[in-house]
Amino acid sequence: MAMAVAQHRESSSGSNINKHLDNGKYVRYTAEQVEALERVYAECPKPSSLRRQQLIRECPILSNIEPKQIKVWFQNRRCRDKQKTEASRLQTVNRKLNAMNKLLMEENDRLQKQVSQLVNENGYMKQQLHTVNASTNDASCDSVVTTPSHSLKDANNPAGLLSIAEGTLKEFLSKATGTAVDWVQMPGMKPGPDSVGIFAISQSCSGVAARACGLVSLEPTKIAEILKDQPSWFRDCRNLEVFTMFRAGNGGTIELIYTQMFAPTTLAPARDFWTLRYTTTLENGSLVVCERSLSGSGAGPNAAAAAQFVRAEMLPSGYLIRSCEGGGSIVHIVDHLNLEAWSVPEVLRPLYESSKVVAQKMTIAALRYVRQIAQETSGEVVYGPGRQPAVLRTFSQRLSRGFNDAINGFNDDGWSIMNCDGAEDVIIAINSNKSLNSTPNPVNALPLLGGVLCAKASMLIQNVSPAVLIRFLREHRSEWADFNVDAYSAASLKAGSYAYPGMRPTRFTGSQIIMPLGHTIEHEELLEVVRLEGHSFAEDNAFLSRDIHLLQLCSGIDENAVGGCSELLFAPINEMFPDDAPLLPSGFRVIPLDTKSSDTQDSLATNRTLDLTSSLEPGPATNHIAVDAPSCPNIRSVLTIAFQFPFDSNLEDNVANMAHQYVRSIISSVQRIAIAISPSGLIPAVGPKQSPSSPEALTLAHWICRSYSYHFGAELLRPERPVGDSLLKNLWQHQDAILCCSLKSLPVMIFANQAGLDMLETTLMALQDITLDKIFDETGRKTLCSDFAKLMQEGLAYLPAGICMSTMGRHVSYEQAVAWKVLEADESTVHCLAFSFVNWSFV
Repeated sequence: MAMAVAQHRESSSGSNINKHLDNGKYVRYTAEQVEALERVYAECPKPSSLRRQQLIRECPILSNIEPKQIKVWFQNRRCRDKQKTEASRLQTVNRKLNAMNKLLMEENDRLQKQVSQLVNENGYMKQQLHTVNASTNDASCDSVVTTPSHSLKDANNPAGLLSIAEGTLKEFLSKATGTAVDWVQMPGMKPGPDSVGIFAISQSCSGVAARACGLVSLEPTKIAEILKDQPSWFRDCRNLEVFTMFRAGNGGTIELIYTQMFAPTTLAPARDFWTLRYTTTLENGSLVVCERSLSGSGAGPNAAAAAQFVRAEMLPSGYLIRSCEGGGSIVHIVDHLNLEAWSVPEVLRPLYESSKVVAQKMTIAALRYVRQIAQETSGEVVYGPGRQPAVLRTFSQRLSRGFNDAINGFNDDGWSIMNCDGAEDVIIAINSNKSLNSTPNPVNALPLLGGVLCAKASMLIQNVSPAVLIRFLREHRSEWADFNVDAYSAASLKAGSYAYPGMRPTRFTGSQIIMPLGHTIEHEELLEVVRLEGHSFAEDNAFLSRDIHLLQLCSGIDENAVGGCSELLFAPINEMFPDDAPLLPSGFRVIPLDTKSSDTQDSLATNRTLDLTSSLEPGPATNHIAVDAPSCPNIRSVLTIAFQFPFDSNLEDNVANMAHQYVRSIISSVQRIAIAISPSGLIPAVGPKQSPSSPEALTLAHWICRSYSYHFGAELLRPERPVGDSLLKNLWQHQDAILCCSLKSLPVMIFANQAGLDMLETTLMALQDITLDKIFDETGRKTLCSDFAKLMQEGLAYLPAGICMSTMGRHVSYEQAVAWKVLEADESTVHCLAFSFVNWSFV
């Protein structure tokens, strides 16, 4: 202990440093030697660097020190750096935990105040019930948060505006930290150490409101700057224009703002707001940005531009941002709106009357965005292919904005209706002024001689999860897309290549490769490049690749995540993919109309996993059976489809007809898919007997196990012989990879247990896109071909050890594989072929 203390004292002195050697002695270094060693270490911190050895040899002052002593010095120096880094990290974590603890304590105080207020209101109501002439009006939440109308007379003078601003600030703070609104926890969002923040929605108050609070590792001014730039993070914000701005007497800033919002579907008009925004600093140093609507439906910088909008009302809302000790900020966000639900069709009113929808689309999105920026700034998020995070965000925003532009079709953007067959049919809109240039003077300019044509439609779908539907459309593009139409859109990226109607027929190979580019911090949004493989039918170009590349944005595909909608947006790009690449987005948006309980979501997820025989034989007449599928509630969603096509002026009618027919075919395909994957489609119907081509899961499992026993004289599931549900579950959890393929000219996979899915690195939905020949290498295919006749004659075959290929291109080795014919109940009809891969592993 004395030696350690002496060493510490020596090492902390300015002129000498002692270092401990293996023989237990200490070596004294001069200040000049220590300075030279520090210079070498700063330039070459890696121990195996040849440059370090060269620098040591070139330094005369280090020549009298043994190499072993220098090595020990560098080891100790590196250990001190690691300790310093770890100490700094722990201090940062501790500061964050202290800030989060403070936030939770404030939330607890607010909840206690809310409980006290509710107790008082309850006592007051009991008193009123015992009074004969008592008033029936409740002076609770509704009376507190109701916004008084502010006349235009008050808004036309600075004194009146300052009065409105101060009142807005007071009401906003009472919502953000007080009890002015009866807040309840957001369904599906449980606070915890891994949570983004604390989320709540209003209960029994006028309008719809949502609240969020969380810790963000940015300074308050930076957070306020980001949140005030609403079009950068709020995808539904079309435009935000500051009409006027002036300084308030207390050092704050007052702004009059006109904001336009996109409509999410083609069935309802868009919304706009005419608001006052007040930015100020409180006495405790907190930064506040609060906002509320001003009265007057025609108010705004341009009343004519508001003709296509319905004026909505923003009740006192905003952001409260407080700095934390040691860095970072605590952010409180409140959004309180009246979206005038009376102006939309009754079927869509849940979208405009739900506080949960406002929370998902605005409040949670705002907090996630600033946290995303904070993590990118600190270097916690790393993206691939050399793209900067800001560039990837720009691509995502351009895809979303382009899709919203197409859905809304505003007149001031140049859109006009060309053809409309009714509210539930395809709408054809045309824009002769559309520009695909993303920068004022782009290098990759795209000349459009005619313009852009959009075919769009909205429809109601039932009994299918939006996440499941979008995930299926993403993974099974060949089920709904026409490769020739994709090829036409892709060819339009090249100048003068409008080839319709004389397009060269191209064959889609069925293969699509998805290459991820980036994702948000909670993976709720994915940006990726999709390559579609195609080849020409013409003999002279038979070996010429006609691959198509799409930039794709996918969101809301996690059934357990909380999201406002599920989207699949894409636009053709060229192989070079420059940062200013022109984009013409098309795609799908599915918005749930009815809220589902978490129990229902859990039951649906469970049944989706146990749906072992879904899509055994694809076709419109196929019924799909699930194990223990419950009676599911009526899940309603609005599906909006929009596809954009550039065209030459002399081909306008041809492209319009093609677009109309194409979108109608997509609608039919999506309806068929929705029926096939809906939970109600998984429940056996009462009446006609099921077709033998699509047996239920238990029956298929029974056939597989019984046929194995018949051919091999042994049990597949040993040592016990399970029956019923346990047989299916044991087969699903079997350690060997068990696969089944159809008996066709080109056999495709129709079933796999969990080990089989893991080996192929695929999902049940994507299984039917895999052909038998794709899972074997060249040697394996030759072996299978040589033993195939024996398999069909004798009913079984043993395959030697070999190599398989997963769908991700990885090699999988197996010690042995066995194959057998799966017989149906009559023991004479062959239903499919089964394979079992023993002791497989990735190479």
